[in-house]
Amino acid sequence: MEEKMLQADQMAPAESAIDAIAGVLLHDGVCVLPTDSVYGLSCRATAGNPAHRRIFEIKERPLAQTLPLFIADEWDLDVYGRDVPAWAHTLAQKYWPGALTLVVRASDRLAPEYVQQSTGTVALRVPDSGLVRALVRKVGALAQTSANTHGNPAATKASEIEDRLFELADLVVDGGVSRIGAASTIVDCTRGKPETLREGAITGADIEEALA
Repeated sequence: MEEKMLQADQMAPAESAIDAIAGVLLHDGVCVLPTDSVYGLSCRATAGNPAHRRIFEIKERPLAQTLPLFIADEWDLDVYGRDVPAWAHTLAQKYWPGALTLVVRASDRLAPEYVQQSTGTVALRVPDSGLVRALVRKVGALAQTSANTHGNPAATKASEIEDRLFELADLVVDGGVSRIGAASTIVDCTRGKPETLREGAITGADIEEALA
């Protein structure tokens, strides 16, 4: 398993580390990446990428559940989303990069497998991770989910990653302990006002205060 491990500084990654990880992702690989919240299973969010289905198999998660996407910057909201309300940008400017996931209507840029078909939406986040943001700028948006078997606790450091995930992923990146160590807060931005779908590192009161 050791040959699958690569160490990287999450906030100030070496260019050589970014290139090595990007090489795996560009060859339709699955990587376990550190983030500010928890470690995640990631692949490029490109049409027909076999790594996308592999993530569901590795995680043992139902295919009907679409994966959130990591993006690099606040303006990507209007690249991967459409009809994004101004107040969603306000939230992004306040809490991105950080542990806030925004659900918006998906743009035509996204392949159908990355869109929740029943609602036509996509969940987007800019993590507070220089490593992940650099990767997104290099290879495009990343489909991702927490690095754990469905129903198990999410890993907040490389030593907590399950052995089977080590075996099934193409690369595991050790970026140290996740600084937040809690899931992101998910806010639905497709209605007239924000609706908190999952409260995580950012509280519902924080969301209300940011828009007051």
